[in-house]
Amino acid sequence: MLENLQHGLIVSCQAPVGSPLHDPSIVAAMAQAAVIGGAKGVRVDTPAHVRATREKLPDTPIIGLWKQHVPGSEVYITPHFEDARAIADAGADIIAIDATLRDRGNADTLQTLIPRIGDELGKLVMADADSIEGAIAAAQAGADCVGTTLYGYTSQTQHLSPPGWDLLQQLVEQLEIPAICEGGIASPDMAETALQLGAHAVVVGGAITGIDLKIQAFQAVFPQSRRI
Repeated sequence: MLENLQHGLIVSCQAPVGSPLHDPSIVAAMAQAAVIGGAKGVRVDTPAHVRATREKLPDTPIIGLWKQHVPGSEVYITPHFEDARAIADAGADIIAIDATLRDRGNADTLQTLIPRIGDELGKLVMADADSIEGAIAAAQAGADCVGTTLYGYTSQTQHLSPPGWDLLQQLVEQLEIPAICEGGIASPDMAETALQLGAHAVVVGGAITGIDLKIQAFQAVFPQSRRI
């Protein structure tokens, strides 16, 4: 599965909750368009969206996740084993989980969650990291690949701006599992830089599928007082 993704583009097909695009059939269509365009895999949030995408793309690698808000915890990317089970049952090949060292709000830890996903669900694990420390812990727990996904998006790294080039280099140099560059890739040139730094694959989301955010960015330059 990971060999099929090597040196390839993975498109994150997601939409904000509340957007008309946050619909299983629309997300699946995004994913289908991405694969037709040459993407080697897709990354999809929620069981319903993963299931719809799998129906459209029976042979395409799907990295699945489930963003959940856990009371008393900042962890939100597939925080618990039951979340991972739901994503696995929906048809994902790889389960993406938060691989930071933050408290998960229950008994799950990286050291317990990662092996269970492999042993009980038979799925690969992508560890979404914000630091080399978390990435190392995830690799030691048995993660199959690690991403720069949360670099700049946690309280510990909020002073940093993605892409996490420095973190990517650390992952490539210090870990034996594939390093995936995700977060802040806004252009083909940036994706090329990631590959040059040794990324196994590159995930692009907002620059391709982030219609809602792009509209907000453009709309910000128009005087709100003007109406046609």
